[in-house]
Amino acid sequence: MYEYHALFVFMRQTMRYHYEKPRLYSTMYGKIYECDHPVYSRCTLFLIGDKGLAVIQQRYNSENKTTKWTEIDKWLADDLYLNSGFKKFFDERSGKCKDGLYPTVTIRQIMWALKMKPMQRQRWETCFDRRDI
Repeated sequence: MYEYHALFVFMRQTMRYHYEKPRLYSTMYGKIYECDHPVYSRCTLFLIGDKGLAVIQQRYNSENKTTKWTEIDKWLADDLYLNSGFKKFFDERSGKCKDGLYPTVTIRQIMWALKMKPMQRQRWETCFDRRDI
């Protein structure tokens, strides 16, 4: 019984449920795009041909206790783009630029669709009720 318990503790320490920032990462895919969207002013834009998909992440300002939507963390962009399901998701949700804006998804929406481990949820986070932002 004691040996089983020790094995369980070891396994529990190595298993992760939430997505964690890797020690080494690259930022080859996606670019910062500035626009005049009613929800955000900066996003991470993935472009393939003339179609694009904007991805946003919520940030918290502890000084004045406000949140804002902005580009995703740099270390997430390549993991999203290199995921085997990214191209299919991109083809379904992307579109051409219209009035300087591209179709937009949140980081949680795309991670869920690609079956990636979710990031740790924060108390201050909000979400959108609809598919399109």
